[in-house]
Amino acid sequence: MRAILLSVALAVVCSLLGTRIAIGWFARHGFGQPIRYDGPTTHHVKRGTPTMGGLVILLSATAAYLTATILTGGWPSASAWLLMLLFFGCGVVGFLDDFIKVYTQDNRGLSSRAKMAGQTLVALVFGVLSTQFFADGRGVRPASQYISTTHDWGIKLPLIVVLLLIWFLVTATSNGANLTDGADGLLAGTSALIFGAYTIVNIWQNNQLCDSSRPTVVESQCYQVRDPLDLAVFAAAIAAACIGFLWWNAKPARIIMGDVGSLAIGGALAGLAIMSRTELLMAVVAGLFVLETLSVLLQMICFKLTKRLTGTGRRIFRIAPIHHHFEHLGWDEVTVVIRFWIVAGIFVATGLGIFYASWLA
Repeated sequence: MRAILLSVALAVVCSLLGTRIAIGWFARHGFGQPIRYDGPTTHHVKRGTPTMGGLVILLSATAAYLTATILTGGWPSASAWLLMLLFFGCGVVGFLDDFIKVYTQDNRGLSSRAKMAGQTLVALVFGVLSTQFFADGRGVRPASQYISTTHDWGIKLPLIVVLLLIWFLVTATSNGANLTDGADGLLAGTSALIFGAYTIVNIWQNNQLCDSSRPTVVESQCYQVRDPLDLAVFAAAIAAACIGFLWWNAKPARIIMGDVGSLAIGGALAGLAIMSRTELLMAVVAGLFVLETLSVLLQMICFKLTKRLTGTGRRIFRIAPIHHHFEHLGWDEVTVVIRFWIVAGIFVATGLGIFYASWLA
C-alpha cells in the first residue's frame, strides 16, 4: 500500500511539472496540433496547440512506478515489465503518427496499415511472452490461455487463438482510447477513472490471492493471477499521471495528448485486463471506449450500406466519434466532456459492482 500511495504522489507531481515544461518546449519547437478539416468548427482554434503531451504521461507514470517500487524495497515484476512493453510499444506507434502529423501539418499521419502493423507487432510480442514465459513459483504466468471475466473459465484455448484474442484486445482498446481523445480533457479524465478502477481490482486480487497465507482468503473465491499488487502500483501511477496532465489539458487545453498518449493508455489498459484475468469485464469498465468505437463502426457501416442500396450514403450521426455528434447538436465542449465523464463513471461503477458481486457469488 505504501508503494501505491508513493507512486500516486510522484506521478501527480511529475505530470503536473513535466506537462508545464513540455508546453513551453513543444511550443518553442513548433510541435503544434493539426486539426481535422471535417471536425467541429469550434475546434479550429486549437490548431497549433502543443501536442504529444502523452509523452509526459508515459514518462511520469513509469518513473513514479519504478521509484515507488524500488524505494519500498521491491523490484519490478515480470508483469510490470510486460505492461511497460505495451505502454511504450503502443506509445512509440502513436509518437510516429504524431510526429508525421506535426512535420507535414497534415492530420492523417501514419497510414492505417502502418499503424495496425505496429500495434500488431507489439501485441503479438506481448502475447507470446506473457502466455509462454515468466511462470512464478506457483506456475502462474502473467497471461493465461483461457477467456476471463473475473476468473478464467471454459477450456484452455490453442495458442494461436489466444494470440488473436490478445491482438484484438490491444488494437481495439488502443484505437478506442484514440477515438475518445477528441475533446479537451475527455480521455485524460476518463482514463483516470478507469485506471483507478483497475487499481482497486488489483488490490482486491492481491488480498484474495490463491495460495496466500492470509486467513481471510477463501480458496473457492481466490484469484489465480500473477503480481496483482505490482499491477495496482502501475495502474495507480497511470491514473495519477492522467490527473496531473488533466490540469493543463482541461478546456481550453494548453497541450494535447496526441496519439502517443492515447494509444499508450489503450495498450496499458488491455495489458491490465489480460493480466488480471478480466478481459470481458474491461468492456464494461471501459464502456465509454466501446461506445466511441461502436459509433464510428456504425457510421461507416450505415454509410456504405445505404450508398450501395440507394446510391446515396446516409449517416446515423452528424459526425463520429459520438462526442463530436453532440457538439454538432450545439452542446458546449465542456458540457460534452463532463457528461461523458459521468457516463464513464457509471460504466466504471457498474464494472466494479460486477467484479465484487462475482466474488460474493
